[in-house]
Amino acid sequence: MTSITPGAAGSLAGRTILMSGGSRGIGLAIAKRAAADGANVALLAKTAEPHAKLAGTVYTAAEEIEAAGGSALAIVGDVRSDEDVARAVDATRERFGGIDAVVNNASAIDLSTTDAVDMKRYDLMADINVRGTFLLSKLALPALRASAASGADAHILTLSPPINLDPAWAGRHLAYTMAKYGMSLTTLGLAEELRPAGIGVNSLWPATLIDTAAIRNMPGGDALATAGRRPEIVADAAHVLLTSDPRTTTGGFFTDEEALAAAGVTDLAPYSLGAPEDRLVKDIFL
Repeated sequence: MTSITPGAAGSLAGRTILMSGGSRGIGLAIAKRAAADGANVALLAKTAEPHAKLAGTVYTAAEEIEAAGGSALAIVGDVRSDEDVARAVDATRERFGGIDAVVNNASAIDLSTTDAVDMKRYDLMADINVRGTFLLSKLALPALRASAASGADAHILTLSPPINLDPAWAGRHLAYTMAKYGMSLTTLGLAEELRPAGIGVNSLWPATLIDTAAIRNMPGGDALATAGRRPEIVADAAHVLLTSDPRTTTGGFFTDEEALAAAGVTDLAPYSLGAPEDRLVKDIFL
């Protein structure tokens, strides 16, 4: 397994992150943790208007990022659109002078079986999860290469699971499994391709369920959420990876627990919502 080597700075102060999604939930928690260091965070998200069931827009997220101590750029756009992603990359470089990290956070989920899944949902997951991750990473590469060439720590971090070839996961929800593993294959391939450039490419996945509005809106969601942890655990783990040495920490598939353990954090009880550690519900793919 890839080890995590701390970077020289240990902070994201003055660094620029371009993230897909991030209006709420785990993505917003990651953005706010980076902002607490004084980072610049650009968010590419579709949520110009509030969702009927989910609070938060790209604009309210930007306000929270700035309140946390960072600088924010809200970009309304769709990670499925070549033009929108190119515009987001250009706008981020123009506003902040470059891009030091890409966080592939946007993702669609449908846990239906093959018989039940609607092909529009299949296409949505393939387009957002796989194509969106590939596209944002691809179009940000010139800026990331420039960051690495300047001696800065350049990273791509994708919220996707380790590639677990236990047939149970493909058999349970094949369409979603293929979409998430497509994100993970992007990590695997780009880490090797970008190793000579000194760009670190890693994936991060929660070890347990995470309390988000999306989880709570599912049937039985309140009970599921309280058997998980707060999004801040993933945010703190992402901070560990985004402040690691990209020349040695690359090609890894880490759970939040593993990333925090590498930073010496072993007491995870503060992230829980009250359930005992031995009763927390594990996330899928693990």
